[in-house]
Amino acid sequence: MSLPRETLIEGLAEPEAMHRLIERAEDVLRTWQPSWSSFLSGPELEDSRRLESLTELRVVRDGGRPGTERCRLQLSRSDQELPLEPTPISGLRLEGNFLFDRAEPQDMRQALMDLGVKADELGDLWLRGDRGAQAVCTPEAALHLNGLTGQVRDVMLTVEAVSIDGLQWPAQRLPKQLTSVEASCRLDAIASAGFGLSRSKVIRQIKDGKLRLNWHPVRQASRELKVGDRLQLQDRGSVEVLNLETTKRDRWRVEMLRR
Repeated sequence: MSLPRETLIEGLAEPEAMHRLIERAEDVLRTWQPSWSSFLSGPELEDSRRLESLTELRVVRDGGRPGTERCRLQLSRSDQELPLEPTPISGLRLEGNFLFDRAEPQDMRQALMDLGVKADELGDLWLRGDRGAQAVCTPEAALHLNGLTGQVRDVMLTVEAVSIDGLQWPAQRLPKQLTSVEASCRLDAIASAGFGLSRSKVIRQIKDGKLRLNWHPVRQASRELKVGDRLQLQDRGSVEVLNLETTKRDRWRVEMLRR
């Protein structure tokens, strides 16, 4: 069965992942065999929502718990009853002494890839103070990585596979709607109000590469935001711009959703 490929990929900035999902979906519809994708990034998950408009296809996403940024998609026929089975995901515990050499999540992710797994085999990853990190991955990656020793700069890193239930997840914030009045729609102004940080701290996060706009690194604090834009800040969740309107004093009333 052929899906409307051109319609599904029209206007996408990076259509490669959608091409792969369409091919997987066509196989699922033809063979009646449900299939799980690899882990998709935030932008790829946004693009994949187009598949949910197809009445013949059922799309389920899971990254270990609600609110994860990276998820796997299960594709199946909408007219097919599926048995209840656990999502094929596992956990990882990464341990090392980072007291004097602080690591970033990307350092940990790169260390895992250096040990022989692909980027799309890894889900969300978060730091655990100065003792290492934890992560979500495919069962195949967990089997490969279990017991291996890697390195982040001069720090030795040991990897242990654990169940999803054995992970200590970072604190999850309840969604909260915020309203702020700002002089402009600049990124640093809205990020400061949304995340509750000073402008100087926001600018520092931008310089350190910890603040992203629509899942992409951003370096320009003066960039103007628009409705629908989403900011992601490492260890502090995300802020979505819901509405922008001018006030009588030519300022901007900004409505945001913080997660």
